[in-house]
Amino acid sequence: MTRLSSPVTDDHIHIDPRNGRGLAAARDFFRSGGTHIFLVSKPSSSFGILPLCGEDFRPVFEETLSVAEMVSGTGVVVFPVLGVHPAEITRLLEHVPLERAAGIMKEGIDLAARFVEEGRAVAIKSGRPHYEVPADVWTASCEVLSYAFERAGEAGCAVQVHAESGDCADMREMASSAGLDPGRVVKHYAVPSTPLVPSLIATHPAVPDLCRQGRAFMMESDYMDENTRPGAVIGPRSVPRVTRKLLEAGEIDEDSAYRVHAETPSRVYGVEISL
Repeated sequence: MTRLSSPVTDDHIHIDPRNGRGLAAARDFFRSGGTHIFLVSKPSSSFGILPLCGEDFRPVFEETLSVAEMVSGTGVVVFPVLGVHPAEITRLLEHVPLERAAGIMKEGIDLAARFVEEGRAVAIKSGRPHYEVPADVWTASCEVLSYAFERAGEAGCAVQVHAESGDCADMREMASSAGLDPGRVVKHYAVPSTPLVPSLIATHPAVPDLCRQGRAFMMESDYMDENTRPGAVIGPRSVPRVTRKLLEAGEIDEDSAYRVHAETPSRVYGVEISL
């Protein structure tokens, strides 16, 4: 397939040789015109791990980095994003008190920040539950997220946020108060109204309009790469295929494609994205 004239970046994707298609999915992305990915670490449960201290996340992060190295052999440029999935708190509460659960998650974020500081990852993953939880669990989750913002500010990196549906507008002040530029807070699976940096599912109908408005946003597949959920959320070919389709239909132009896939992620994550 003829490569597009600009990079094509998937802002949030999982490649999982243990539970999914692994490198075959990465090759699908590349053959469809994809060039760069932000490879996001999966929850500890995907590795059969129950974390009882921050160091228990190390095998999760190390395997993510190992997969990143393998994927880079397919021709895709890989930027690892490491962190603690916000749903970990619900799982941990089956084994430890709330205060300790939050502490374990903060320790995991500390470890992710050290990987960033060592140059082995480019961003931290954090968030808060996207489902209803008791008030004390919500408060503790927001404290964990604020801590992630603080550590990201210290490490000089962005945070990818996994959270509830909606604009999550309160996170701008949370980030600022924690010492992190809100312009480095990416809302994964975003809605267009968010004042954070939106990462939209590639098939979101608002993509052409946002491009015409000159809005800074990114595109993602949120591909989970799990054999039990094939194609969820959308497949690894989706970001390059949708980008090509929109270009060919005249719904977006080359400048917009470059802004979405190179200019915005380069600025937000502090990386170089180019062909």
